[in-house]
Amino acid sequence: MSKKPLILVTNDDGISAPGIRTLISAMNTIGDVVVVAPDSPQSAMGHAITIGQPLRLNQVQIFDGVECWQTSGTPVDCVKLAVDKVLHRKPDLCLSGINHGANHSINVIYSGTMSAAMEAAIESIPSIGFSLLDYSFEADFSEAKKYVHDIANWVIKNNKEKRLLLNVNIPKKSNK
Repeated sequence: MSKKPLILVTNDDGISAPGIRTLISAMNTIGDVVVVAPDSPQSAMGHAITIGQPLRLNQVQIFDGVECWQTSGTPVDCVKLAVDKVLHRKPDLCLSGINHGANHSINVIYSGTMSAAMEAAIESIPSIGFSLLDYSFEADFSEAKKYVHDIANWVIKNNKEKRLLLNVNIPKKSNK
């Protein structure tokens, strides 16, 4: 008897950002989703962690049927809290994003989205950071959902590397 994969979802844009909804929707058909995300935007935090101030973690009811937690911390804090305090076993996959705008070249160093995915990989959790090449808050994530689903499903079924880290940049939907 096989168990459903446990999938950690996080981001750097905050728990109410539209991109995280797309990740959750794409993953709900594949496995059990748990969300641990910042309570407010944390873009360009890089691999920062919270020290010298209280770090809050609260369970919230935002997405129907999905266990959700928000924290006052950084994206990396989200992964650390998920692994140490929230989850009862190591997740099979961590997805971070969907970020507004590109995460390539030097941007990867500063990206909270990619730093959360990187922290998961450091913890031996295969991880993927997703970005949509559209900076608009009203960005259309509908096309991205299929890519997220297909790539994440492939990783869960085929990946043998625990420290896998992928950075996926999805082009903006063409209006043609």
